[in-house]
Amino acid sequence: MQQPMPHQLMGYDRAITMFSPDGRLLQVEYAKKTVRQGSTAIGMVCSDGVLMVADKRVVDTLVVPESVEKIWQIDEHIGAAASGILSDARVLIDRAQLRAQQNRVTYDSEIDTLTIVKEMCDLKQICTQSGGLRPFGVSVLVAGIDDHTPRLFETDPIGIYFQYRATAIGEGEIEVEEILHSEYKQDLTVDEGLKLSLKALKKVLGENFNVERIDAAYISITEKKFRRFQKSKVEKVASELKDDKKAVKK
Repeated sequence: MQQPMPHQLMGYDRAITMFSPDGRLLQVEYAKKTVRQGSTAIGMVCSDGVLMVADKRVVDTLVVPESVEKIWQIDEHIGAAASGILSDARVLIDRAQLRAQQNRVTYDSEIDTLTIVKEMCDLKQICTQSGGLRPFGVSVLVAGIDDHTPRLFETDPIGIYFQYRATAIGEGEIEVEEILHSEYKQDLTVDEGLKLSLKALKKVLGENFNVERIDAAYISITEKKFRRFQKSKVEKVASELKDDKKAVKK
């Protein structure tokens, strides 16, 4: 009996606007695979703010770690982290930053997080139904404080978004989400969330885990200002993980 030909050989993945017979957009699925090959990023809503932690995946010792960005500030009260093709992410982040500034100039008020997410996803969606374009090969976590309420959204290449209490994207998504499901609690502080995130990244990266690879930022409910964690703070929390492990062995 003759086996059916793979959809790729039949040409259904040659155009973004072409559905396969079973209702799939193969180029979009390829974009999602690109995200899963990207380095890991974690977002977490905490009792006193919202947190983002990302692996910068610095594999060359000649690269200056501080020059690699995985987390960006969109506005004073909004930040974003990405996994996938980071040049695609920069285009989305630049547009989001411009939109946030336009809102301040026009209405003399800060933009809400959901508006940024919707506009970002509108552009992503257009690129899934327009000939001559390709989908954005990136997922973006958008975190912000709206009216003293921390909010976290995940957007994917197809232009859909969901609001989360905690989530992860990138190569370590499955392993990290297992830890989040078992250990995340809504009353965690930002510092406790950082510790949990580093624990999850350490499990994913194993021997490759290094503080130089970590990019971490938060927005507190009280200040409503985007701030990066100092390297010394990340090192301190990472050392606490080692101490906890030694204590368990004893």
